[in-house]
Amino acid sequence: MITAGIDVGALTAKAVVLDFDMDRPLRQTQGRPLGRCLMPTGASPEQAGGAVLVGALEEAGLEADAVQASVGTGYGRGAVQGVDWRITEISCHARGAWHLMPDARTVIDLGGQDAKAICLDEAGWPLDFEMNDRCAAGTGRFLEVMAAALDVELEELAALAAGAETTATLSSTCTVFAESEVISLLAESRDVAEIAAGLCETIAQRTLQMTNRLQVRPEVVLCGGVALNAGVHRAMERALDMRIVVPPEPQLVGALGAAILAGERAA
Repeated sequence: MITAGIDVGALTAKAVVLDFDMDRPLRQTQGRPLGRCLMPTGASPEQAGGAVLVGALEEAGLEADAVQASVGTGYGRGAVQGVDWRITEISCHARGAWHLMPDARTVIDLGGQDAKAICLDEAGWPLDFEMNDRCAAGTGRFLEVMAAALDVELEELAALAAGAETTATLSSTCTVFAESEVISLLAESRDVAEIAAGLCETIAQRTLQMTNRLQVRPEVVLCGGVALNAGVHRAMERALDMRIVVPPEPQLVGALGAAILAGERAA
């Protein structure tokens, strides 16, 4: 069965087309991705959801009518047209992370404008979760604003942080106040690398505050766009005092989980 998962986030839209294995019992790892696509969401979640699915189908070499079951998820799931089901990103990220790493018991998703921590059972279903969707602290948007304040590319932050000899202390996790702190540190001629390291530590501490309300158990999987920042990854391992695994394509975990859930619902 060909299934599709479309994850429309606040900043990026993602889609995965999956060859779902009908012969496997439900709640086992399922299927092989045939196509994937990622692009900015832009001003129209509806258009982004349609375009990203077209991109994944093109990579898979399939036409739209090949999809037999589909799920929309993410911030913009309500705007995605033509899907069979709409499922919350909590369930989809849990399913996708467990598919990639069946030993996963905690999933931390740091997306464009929200952050989530999810506890899983042995079959990959959510037991409990915490979510920060009221503030940009600890998200991709936080890093974008700080990179602009430092006048560096977003992709440079991890390398800068890795080269820091010491870490600048930022007292605020609020994006607005933290930006002011960064500007003040630059005015004091503080090294940019040290500030970058401080930003990674700030995200790690903000995430730690969220996960402290849960029972975090290994294996811990980090996904979402912020997971691509190696500085944040290292800082979070120090903050949680445990190993954290980042999948090869951390931004696609929710879309993959949506495609799996589409197959499970249709089976």
